[in-house]
Amino acid sequence: MADGIEVEQIQIIESRPKKMPMVTSMDRETIREAYEDVRSNLTDTEWAVFKFESSEIVCAAKGIGFEDFQQQFMDDERAFGYIRIQMGDEMSKRSKFLFLTWIGCDVGVMQRAKMSTDKSIMKEVISNFAAELQIECEADMDLIYFKEVLQKAQGANYGTGIREI
Repeated sequence: MADGIEVEQIQIIESRPKKMPMVTSMDRETIREAYEDVRSNLTDTEWAVFKFESSEIVCAAKGIGFEDFQQQFMDDERAFGYIRIQMGDEMSKRSKFLFLTWIGCDVGVMQRAKMSTDKSIMKEVISNFAAELQIECEADMDLIYFKEVLQKAQGANYGTGIREI
């Protein structure tokens, strides 16, 4: 109270966005092991997903089956995926690899912008793939779409789908 007048103090709380760490690091050994596991014909592992824990990229999951791969990506996160997909025609089958950059629809502008430099860090380890995609919505996380992209990356396609006798 000052001179009979009651003064109400108002505390202003400043709302600032959390600062994102500028330097990204990675768990290189674990990422390399997951990458080699997906590439190996001796394991059943078909995919690996790499996510951010604070400013470090880590292997978040590995597995079998496209449905499980799809479920690894959330709207509010950034991630990378590496997946082996069986391709070919009636004459030959071969594994093709796709590198995926995921930026969920709820990811902020600064984190979106940072993905290009973070992707270059990932490509230091994940270096062998037939095609690369950047996906930002769940609808594009589709096996048929992925196979179409890989098919285009293969070049000539002579198969008819039917083997004549």
